[in-house]
Amino acid sequence: MENFNFYAPTYFAFGKDRENDAGQLVKRFGGSKVLVHFGGGSVIRSGLLDRVKKSLEKEGLPFVELGGVKPNPRSGLVYEGIDLCKKENIDFILAVGGGSVIDSSKAIAAGSVYDGDFWDFYEGKPVEKALPIGTVLTISAAGSEGSPDSVITKEEGMLKRGASGEAYRPKFSILNPALTQTLPAYQTACGITDIMAHLYERYLTNTSNVETTDRMIEALLLAMKTEGPKAVADTSDYESRANIMWAGMMAHNNSCGVGRSQDWTSHGIEHELSALYDCAHGAGLAVTMPAVFTYTMKHDVMRFAKVAVRVWGCQMDFDNPENTAKEGIKALQNFLVSIGMPKNFAELGAKPEDIEKLAHTCCYGNGGSGEICGFTKLNQKDVENIYKLML
Repeated sequence: MENFNFYAPTYFAFGKDRENDAGQLVKRFGGSKVLVHFGGGSVIRSGLLDRVKKSLEKEGLPFVELGGVKPNPRSGLVYEGIDLCKKENIDFILAVGGGSVIDSSKAIAAGSVYDGDFWDFYEGKPVEKALPIGTVLTISAAGSEGSPDSVITKEEGMLKRGASGEAYRPKFSILNPALTQTLPAYQTACGITDIMAHLYERYLTNTSNVETTDRMIEALLLAMKTEGPKAVADTSDYESRANIMWAGMMAHNNSCGVGRSQDWTSHGIEHELSALYDCAHGAGLAVTMPAVFTYTMKHDVMRFAKVAVRVWGCQMDFDNPENTAKEGIKALQNFLVSIGMPKNFAELGAKPEDIEKLAHTCCYGNGGSGEICGFTKLNQKDVENIYKLML
């Protein structure tokens, strides 16, 4: 295990009706004028936005609103939010929505206290300062409610890139599983896939002797394996959604990733798909992960065999562990398909003729070096071969 620092000070308010505490929590964490940032119709139709605004009014907190966040959040709205925060002297941002809304809020938070272009942070500049952020979560998926990470799509060139820094960790996050009960089954399944990807990206490590975090990741994967199908089959199942919501946060606040190298190859390759085709991130990951794992499996066959046995119940083939590793990858893909996820390029709306472009942007876009590095090092040709496996 490697040396590490871990500090995750987000305050979590979990359970039914906790969105009514939003105003109280904003005040507790120093907010005096709030930007309420959200997506589209669902938070309005459900009455959630009104409940959040009433909680702010109850505490005497003035606020301004900025809606319009889309999946795969765009840079244009971030710039609009930064201008609004500076004009209105906003000192706290409250994100009401899922990972896209939270990621957009984080970008606005950093850009509002920065003299340069916020995109500098998405080109590698460390995020050291940002306005404080709170969240009211509406979908279990991205884990942004507890993480120091954000992903934004730059409309010029459609580059989807991430930024990270402790200043991005929310001061508080309200997690009411009942708010996810209105989600379509497809969106629920996309969220489950994203959570599992966050776990696999940490499981695929080149660091030895990390049994504690291995077991934590395996436990969360097993929880998704049992609770995921329940939530997809029955949108009213509060308990399964409660377990998934907490697992989603645990999967990405990095408590499972400390002291070990991590992968993130699947995310990097998938980001090109959701940037170009605007597909759901989880759906893209469902197609990307099996292809990446198949291509990189021989780098450490026993690691893939271990998760196959411990999570997917495969029998260990001691004479040929590669058989077990392959069986585990297939079991993952079968599970994702069983909850309604796509299994190939065509089902994503992706086009074979775009493969070279996708791979080039993945490796060289936004100042890339020509390689993506994680569990293994991959060049443009490798990435093209992975996209071809998705066909």
